[in-house]
Amino acid sequence: MDMCCPGRVRVNVSYEECRATADWLLSNTQVRPTVGIVCGSGLGGLAEMLKDQQVFKYSDIPNFPRSTVHGHAGQLVFGTLKGKPCVCMQGRFHLYEGYPIQKITLPMRVFKLMGVETMILTNAAGGLNQDYKVGDVMIIKDHINMPGFAGISPLAGPNDDRFGVRFPCMSDAYDRELRQLANDVGAELGFSDFLKEGVYCVLGGPSFETIAECRMLHRMGADAVGMSTVHEVIVARHAGMRCFALSLISNRAVMDYDSQEKANHEEVLETGRQRAGQMEKLVSTMVGRLGHHNNNNSC
Repeated sequence: MDMCCPGRVRVNVSYEECRATADWLLSNTQVRPTVGIVCGSGLGGLAEMLKDQQVFKYSDIPNFPRSTVHGHAGQLVFGTLKGKPCVCMQGRFHLYEGYPIQKITLPMRVFKLMGVETMILTNAAGGLNQDYKVGDVMIIKDHINMPGFAGISPLAGPNDDRFGVRFPCMSDAYDRELRQLANDVGAELGFSDFLKEGVYCVLGGPSFETIAECRMLHRMGADAVGMSTVHEVIVARHAGMRCFALSLISNRAVMDYDSQEKANHEEVLETGRQRAGQMEKLVSTMVGRLGHHNNNNSC
């Protein structure tokens, strides 16, 4: 254990630790998932769509952290979705929960070792783009990693080549074919009026952003802001899995000092409940059309 930056402990999560967790799960389920799904705040209903479910509480899984956030169930759900074997995280882990960043991204490496090829991640985010409305769904095309600017990276420390290369490319972090598939499926389902595409910015949280911070992030090119997803994507891409991510715009970021609006977590959950069914339909239809993918992490 050592320090990767002031005030944050780095815990190196070993290949053997991830292998032991993957092997434990593989020995306790018959499902061999090729698709991994991460459910964000209020979006755990995606896991309920899986058939022949097998559920493991995070607290029962060796080496797994525990989810401490309201709206995150804290369990892995295995099953099939549209005939595809899947594993679904009902609840994720965040920097603001106090876990080292290597620990909150451990599930991505476990999934890789279980045979997952494609990661689909969802989150609730604040809308910075003034054209976005509450309830819009943003396909993430790129990200801005603010903690990364401060050296807080899940890849900090010694690199294990069994996971991936020392300096992984991130210019293709969000798979172009999957983004196109989402737009095509969205058009077929009649979702085009609320389906957007944009840049997601991650902050550490748990406090919501100040007005000055929102203005700065918007000028930097961010369309939405949140506290998750990016660290998982970095580790998944490092391991060669392709990634697709969606943000549910659960509130509009406050950009005006005269505004009386205030961001709150209950608003996030309520927006999730209202839009959840359509997001589930979008994701499940996409999963049904996924082909076999050969993992790679080249630029």
